[in-house]
Amino acid sequence: MGRTTKPRKDHEFWEKLKSFPSLIHHFFDTTETPDHSSPIPVSEASIKRIEARLIKQRELLQAGVANQKASAEELELVKHIREQTAQDNRNNVTRTTAYWRVYIDTPAIHWALLAHMVSRNGGWCMTDLRGELLPRLLNQELTDQLFAFLERANGLIFHDAYPQLLLYQESMRRKISLFHLLPDLGVSAWMLPFWKDFWEHRDSAILTLSLIVNEQNFIEQRIVQNTLYQESVLNNVLFKSQAYLQLNQVGFPFKPLPTDAQHAPDWHLAGLILEHFADQSERIAFGKSLYAILFGIPEVLESVIAFAAAAPHTGSRADYWPNRYSPIAKASPDTKYQERLDGAKWMTGASPLYSPPLAQAWSDRPLAPVEPGDWFTEVEKPLSHLNAIPVPEPYDMTNEIYFGLNKIELAIRAAEML
Repeated sequence: MGRTTKPRKDHEFWEKLKSFPSLIHHFFDTTETPDHSSPIPVSEASIKRIEARLIKQRELLQAGVANQKASAEELELVKHIREQTAQDNRNNVTRTTAYWRVYIDTPAIHWALLAHMVSRNGGWCMTDLRGELLPRLLNQELTDQLFAFLERANGLIFHDAYPQLLLYQESMRRKISLFHLLPDLGVSAWMLPFWKDFWEHRDSAILTLSLIVNEQNFIEQRIVQNTLYQESVLNNVLFKSQAYLQLNQVGFPFKPLPTDAQHAPDWHLAGLILEHFADQSERIAFGKSLYAILFGIPEVLESVIAFAAAAPHTGSRADYWPNRYSPIAKASPDTKYQERLDGAKWMTGASPLYSPPLAQAWSDRPLAPVEPGDWFTEVEKPLSHLNAIPVPEPYDMTNEIYFGLNKIELAIRAAEML
């Protein structure tokens, strides 16, 4: 007598796993976005001028020449800037909003918009840790360690960079250079020549590159070489395979130019994937390439500014993809995961993924005291990063985002089978 064969409970998992080769072909064999980009220029004259200033700065430091002494009134300004920085450094949302204010008030500071968008991505990574997907793969201890790592890195950069931006704005208000106060704010001697040069020449690209180099050097010893973070996060197997956790992606919401007048394009994401966080040179190159994508592609810059103005940052991915993410949970985290994706398409009738606002995901954590020290000990190596920046290709990473989500869904299905 014949038997009826019941389908294996893991049938769908194996079918999806078998489909991955064709998925990869689909994701990466797509039509490129039309190229309307221009590289970010950096003139040889600017580099030579900066090099001379940096050499002089190093000579002054080595000779022990004291900085210009601040007046009592200037020390009050330093105190006010420190207080304002602490107030705006409470969490990712306050930091992100502060960067946006600076860019709106002083758009010549390109780095402020870049920092705003990178900070948005940082917030999305933080809330992913409490969203619908990653809690099914990570234990609570690693989740807390990852958040502490992200919060510390982002908080340190803000602690160092934001006072510089406020000091520039105050200099503009008073119409006088106040950059001799940078040492009183704990800023690296590397930055003083750049701010003085920017005050005189208004070279936005050189200033942006200098800030990218500075901030990655600032966190190198305090984060990347920190034994605590190496043991708890950086050497963790899951962090090393973070590609499927999507913690190493930075994307800027943008709308490509329409291919015809009848169809308005959907939101895409322009950006990159950082392969090796522990590699300082790669992080600097990553920041430079993001800058080129943001300011070298007109439709990206226009879209990003429109998006940032229209969508206040909450930390939820629903800020940019409200049809794919929801700030409200639709199901209990204890229920079996329901797949949403069919390749790069959303399944018919599939509900949005839960992506909470930061305020619901994490409470504020005061920034612990910042380790003292100045990384600027030589001119040649950091100066080598100051050069023209081509726009990387491809820069539309929308398919890579979907591919990453497919990998996470596959990992969740595998975990549920164990």
